[in-house]
Amino acid sequence: MPELQGEAGAALTPEEPPATAPKERSRPSGRLLALLVVVAVCCYTLDQVTKALASAKLDPMRPKHVIGSLLQLHLTNNPGAAFSIATNATWVLTIIASVVILATIFIARRLRSKPWACALGLLIGGALGNLTDRFVRPPGGGRGHVVDFLELPHWPIFNVADCCVVTAACLIALLAFLGIGIDGRRAADRTGSGTPTAGGDSE
Repeated sequence: MPELQGEAGAALTPEEPPATAPKERSRPSGRLLALLVVVAVCCYTLDQVTKALASAKLDPMRPKHVIGSLLQLHLTNNPGAAFSIATNATWVLTIIASVVILATIFIARRLRSKPWACALGLLIGGALGNLTDRFVRPPGGGRGHVVDFLELPHWPIFNVADCCVVTAACLIALLAFLGIGIDGRRAADRTGSGTPTAGGDSE
């Protein structure tokens, strides 16, 4: 009987490491968090700088052609969301943007994937860029109008922050389609050995 217990105990030993592995992977990667911050800061800075230049240099009544009629610089002040959506719900949009930023920061604690770090950085940078306009541009107090200045044919005028948010949404959709989670593992790996895929952190 003691020998059987020993064999049973030995059989249980190899199963213990996988039980602790998910806890180790739940801890965020410092490098990936740094990548997220860098992407977010770059997006936010580019958005705010281009908005400042557009406000200072462009005349709302005289759009400038950059690439013929394909791309124009046309300054507008948008009280709505991206692409002039929900222009009469400015406060609601401000609250939604704040919730998105906070939720994204909370989700980032499980970050173990470079593509996800870029996607979340784009999302935070873009959302924060337009949220800043809500508070610092007239009429202010969370109801400020967002500066838009990029115009394509048959498309609402937009800005760099909108581009970042849309790019983030497309990247997140692609990662979801490929089955790559924020922890860098595919869906099948979560029920298997838990080995990281190419989408995970290379540390």
